[in-house]
Amino acid sequence: AKFGQENVVASDIKKPTLEQRSTGPYVYADVLNYRALEQIVVDYGIDWVVHFSAILSAAGERNPSLGLNVNINGFQNVLELAKNHKLRLLSPSTMGAFGPTTPKDMTPDLTIMRPNTIYGISKVHMELLGEYYCEKFGVDFRSLRYPGIISADSPPGGGTTDYAVDIFHAALKDNRYTCFLNADTRLPMAYIDDCITGTMQLLEAPAEALTQRTYNVHACAFSPAELAREICDQHSNDFAIDYVPDFRQSIADTWPRTMADLAARNDWGWNPVFGTSDIVRTMLDKLEPVYKPASIAQPSLGASEVPSAAVGH
Repeated sequence: AKFGQENVVASDIKKPTLEQRSTGPYVYADVLNYRALEQIVVDYGIDWVVHFSAILSAAGERNPSLGLNVNINGFQNVLELAKNHKLRLLSPSTMGAFGPTTPKDMTPDLTIMRPNTIYGISKVHMELLGEYYCEKFGVDFRSLRYPGIISADSPPGGGTTDYAVDIFHAALKDNRYTCFLNADTRLPMAYIDDCITGTMQLLEAPAEALTQRTYNVHACAFSPAELAREICDQHSNDFAIDYVPDFRQSIADTWPRTMADLAARNDWGWNPVFGTSDIVRTMLDKLEPVYKPASIAQPSLGASEVPSAAVGH
């Protein structure tokens, strides 16, 4: 609404919902097809691009070749578009760009970055190449390292922090959850509203306000055990959680526990408002109506179809 619905062009490789089609232009866009992307830029007079297309951490480890192709070659196409058509380009990075030798607490913007996942490696590549194109060709490249992003509105994307959404569905449906991370695995997190606000703040910030091109952003941090306790407090004292770590545990073990984000706060006003308690209350409020009507109004039909939820990384 801020820029006018007709001025924001959404894209994906999936068929849009009726709601998505009603909010403005929607086009098919394959990031691996440069000419098709260029036609969209020309046809719609695009000035700014927000490049979200990526294969996330867990999915990238399952299919490394796909992760490399989409995350590196897809980004290269978008970066060339930005250079050739003088576009402002925001391409999010991730806490997964850090690695096992990175300081875990209050991880700074500039530090050791030696990730050991396809997702992390491709994001370090993205950050460095974006900064190179900024310095050499004047591309207005911008990036922010997302923590785990929690939302009740869209499906999980194959990330290591997916548990932080799945746990709410399980709590409301079964009052029990089996977590694929250890109880004490503390990771940075943020609610989707803060993520969107921060992304737009960086996208709209004047170039002269930016002291760097890639920024940490941090809202809160919690472990599965801490999140479970908060769900007990706000939902059910009988909520139970089991821990059965899988391959995603080794990924999470390489990531920060907290990130320092003073530069983002000073340069373009990053100021998240959702803490852990706020996230739990909001997720329960959004998801409770999905489950309660089915159990009360139609007990003989079983569980209703549940819309999925998303968490990044």
